[in-house]
Amino acid sequence: MAKQPSRRDSGFRIEHDSMGELQVPAQALWGAQTQRAVQNFPISGRPMPREFIRALGLIKAAAAEVNGGFGLLGKGASQAIRAAALVVASGEHDTQFPIDVFQTGSGTSSNMNANEVIAALANAGGKHKVHANDHVNLGQSSNDVIPTAIRVSALIATSEQLLPSLKHLRRTIERQAKALGKTTKTGRTHLMDAMPLTFAQEFGAWASQLASAQARIEDALKRVRRLPIGGTAIGTGINADPRFGKAMAKALSALSGVKFESADDKFEGIAAQDDAVELSGQLSALAVALMKIANDLRWMNSGPLAGLGEIELPALQPGSSIMPGKVNPVVPEATCMVCAQVMGHHTAITIAGQSGNFQLNVMLPLIAFDLLDSIQLLGNVMRLLADNAIAGLKAKPERVREALERNPILVTALNPIIGYEKAAAIAKQAYKEGRPVLEVAVASSGLSEKQLRALLDPVALTRGGIHEGGGGGG
Repeated sequence: MAKQPSRRDSGFRIEHDSMGELQVPAQALWGAQTQRAVQNFPISGRPMPREFIRALGLIKAAAAEVNGGFGLLGKGASQAIRAAALVVASGEHDTQFPIDVFQTGSGTSSNMNANEVIAALANAGGKHKVHANDHVNLGQSSNDVIPTAIRVSALIATSEQLLPSLKHLRRTIERQAKALGKTTKTGRTHLMDAMPLTFAQEFGAWASQLASAQARIEDALKRVRRLPIGGTAIGTGINADPRFGKAMAKALSALSGVKFESADDKFEGIAAQDDAVELSGQLSALAVALMKIANDLRWMNSGPLAGLGEIELPALQPGSSIMPGKVNPVVPEATCMVCAQVMGHHTAITIAGQSGNFQLNVMLPLIAFDLLDSIQLLGNVMRLLADNAIAGLKAKPERVREALERNPILVTALNPIIGYEKAAAIAKQAYKEGRPVLEVAVASSGLSEKQLRALLDPVALTRGGIHEGGGGGG
């Protein structure tokens, strides 16, 4: 148990640890080891994320429950620690977790921060003598607690925040695809006119991208749910009951409502953070899909006069401080910035994942911070993109039809009948003279207008295949 204050000095109390005494703010719940970290790492001013503190609280609550069940903790102490840890998990004492993300690479400072705060809360009634190390940290090491907290927080945040938002965005896109029905527009490759497709086909591709991203993320979570807790210092499980790891996975599953399992090889879970790197990689892949969707929306909305002008996004705010009436696609722009941040996070996490030697990774806090930030950013922006951009967009069918009718690339459908070179000549003439391709083809293809209308029907062309024109040649 932390030493009781021996003297007060202008709002401070004296605490001690194995390195000696130091001043701690009188009202702080933390103790000496947390205070040393506060003083040692005045770097970014960014504390560990809420989701990570929640995970630490759940881990400590589960440990108290398990150790109490094993008879390693007295019933009173076990219940007091568990109750205090659940209060920490609820977010009531987040201000008591001030340690910077850029701290000791094992996250020992954050683990001790949790141990000290929970011990103080458990001791508040004066009924128990709970020690931060001997009781709250019983059967644990920072080296297995922090990698476990990364996995617990990431899995819970992904399940509760990211995946629901991803599914919501996908459903929103699918609804718009259905609403726009078979409206046909000009396709584009290399940003140049290509064969026609429907809005439903274009939006459907976005929805399929998101479905693939969801499947990849859910597959990665199968490995993230493997917890190294019980491995303690290096993976051997020194000072922990041999049953501790499996019991912890069961207790954490019950507390969180998310399925966890005990890792078969706890050396791997402590020394390597490949599972977190994999999940980050899938988040980066999702960001790639979202940036593609957001940029497509920006292009389709461009104009309204000199751009493509195929759709109109909801007008959310004035777009310029000098040009009256200008409205910009602000939500897709914000989405692209989030995607860039997530991709940057993945680079940092990848470097951090390889940054350990032998039995311990030493960039654990950075992995936790960036992974959770990516999950939160993506979860928030996907819901925003769905509700404030895609749900309210409107197609501009007249603009789409006008461009489609003048698209010379429709002659591609004539290739099997008149040949590539003759079709290319028709396309070039139509483009040069600014005439509809049908008009030029009637004059030079040798096919009747009836045949050409059937062959060049944009709606029919969205179905692919070889289109028969009822005879003719080339």
